[in-house]
Amino acid sequence: MADIILKLAGALIFLSITCGVARLVIGRTVVDRIVAIDMLTVVSIALIALYAHLSGRFVYIDVALVYGLLSFLAVLAIARFLERRR
Repeated sequence: MADIILKLAGALIFLSITCGVARLVIGRTVVDRIVAIDMLTVVSIALIALYAHLSGRFVYIDVALVYGLLSFLAVLAIARFLERRR
């Protein structure tokens, strides 16, 4: 049962990556593209966590946490830049 859940999680992660890349490519505004990039970082964090579980090396969870923090700070910086550009 757990094997089926892990395969389903992997399939949903790759479906999310496909949708994120599609939004990144066809996004009409800069904000659409930034949201798509932010979504892709969240999905990649989920992929890192899934890999950590499958490989049994939970040090990757720390990598995912740091990546999430850096992603959050990057989105804040981009939002401030776009706000000042108006």
